[in-house]
Amino acid sequence: MANMNLKLQVWRQGGAFGAGRMVPYDAHDISPDMSFLEMLDVVNEGLIAQHEPPIVFDSDCREGICGMCSLVVNGVPHGPDRGSTVCQLHMRRFKDGDTITVEPWRAAAFPVQKDLVVDRGAFDQLIAAGGYVSVNTGSAPDGNAIPIPKDIAETAMDSAACIGCGACVAACKNASASLFVGAKISQLALLPQGHPERAARVRSMVALMDNLGFGNCSNEAECEAVCPKEIPISNIARLRREYMRALVVGTGRRA
Repeated sequence: MANMNLKLQVWRQGGAFGAGRMVPYDAHDISPDMSFLEMLDVVNEGLIAQHEPPIVFDSDCREGICGMCSLVVNGVPHGPDRGSTVCQLHMRRFKDGDTITVEPWRAAAFPVQKDLVVDRGAFDQLIAAGGYVSVNTGSAPDGNAIPIPKDIAETAMDSAACIGCGACVAACKNASASLFVGAKISQLALLPQGHPERAARVRSMVALMDNLGFGNCSNEAECEAVCPKEIPISNIARLRREYMRALVVGTGRRA
């Protein structure tokens, strides 16, 4: 497949409090084997050579593990490929002459810092509010000490696969963090190690989720569609059940 020439429309914003705008760029001689981030690297090399400021974007592992590559490509968080991150998106997905729009996550709780970089510290605050087990367990217990049914263990591990990239928030018309919080709640609520703090955890995380400005879930599954780890929305249903259970426990009644 021959190299391509592409047109980009990229969101540029000088700082957190500055006005942003879409700026056109040409991406010349792009190999179809490049990743999307490698293509942006090539464009930035050209900008630097012309003494122009490069496009600022996040990346780290570039292996689909960390979720730092938080870009909206042609209106879709992480781009058109299902179950993958932007760093796993290859340019062969596009055609010569295509125009590609590149934007940051769009959510009040994820303010833009510069260009395509947003502050996802709200997710860190949610984890600090209860997405952990604080009980001192000492040394690692024997793997068979607490029998856990295989289906429950696998469901918990599927929930734990969430990398906290925020694509679910960016895709949701309400900017809801319910899939992220639901995955963290499920991961711990399904396993016995998470039960001592079960009620307090979900009450704390849901309250903070609301206070941080995330919207409510309207159950339209855009979040599941763009999640690079394909976390199912059944986690949101479990989040709601856990929250209702916690409210009942909080009244002193048995759940």
